[in-house]
Amino acid sequence: QVHLVESGGGSVQPGGSLRLSCAASGRNSPTYSLGWFRRAPGKEREYVGSIAIIGDGSITYVAEAVKDRFTISRENAKNTVDLHLNKLKPKDTGVYYCALSDNHIWSKFEAEYDYWGQGTPVSASS
Repeated sequence: QVHLVESGGGSVQPGGSLRLSCAASGRNSPTYSLGWFRRAPGKEREYVGSIAIIGDGSITYVAEAVKDRFTISRENAKNTVDLHLNKLKPKDTGVYYCALSDNHIWSKFEAEYDYWGQGTPVSASS
């Protein structure tokens, strides 16, 4: 059973930064994708970005709306996939989730992800 745990959420002032981590356990296949989604208050969950894990390699994708401020990295030493949130804005406030897809190297659709973490809250407000 795959288990995902997000960490690193918190509260910052607008313009601040946070680094979210997603740790996956119970994973055996060398090929899968791990996505980041967020749900702002009162809104539907939306795709933020993802990383395709292909053996020792990886390819990252970030949604157009945030690609000038957010990046995704694979941290082999920690065995995590991190989402770097920079220049945070109040509209970035919400719960951030990581999800894992067994069958899709890239997807922005929730239904194509098989496992989900519980989420970590992010708030950017003054």
